[in-house]
Amino acid sequence: MRLIIRTVVILALIWIGLLLSGYGILIGSHENAAGLGIQCKYLTARGTSTAQYIHSDSGIIGLTNCPILRKSATVVDNG
Repeated sequence: MRLIIRTVVILALIWIGLLLSGYGILIGSHENAAGLGIQCKYLTARGTSTAQYIHSDSGIIGLTNCPILRKSATVVDNG
């Protein structure tokens, strides 16, 4: 029972941190447009958001992988 309560409290603290900071955590990605683009899906405190990036395997032009954290456009508290 203690483990469940601790897990719920930790998840609530992470959610509040995401809500106040405006960041999202990567939950999935896939290549599109014949490998020229990469679509990244992020979980934010307000739902999910997607981002499109230019993709290349070498990383010279565009990204090789999606960033783990991404700042979303809408933030609850801007200071």
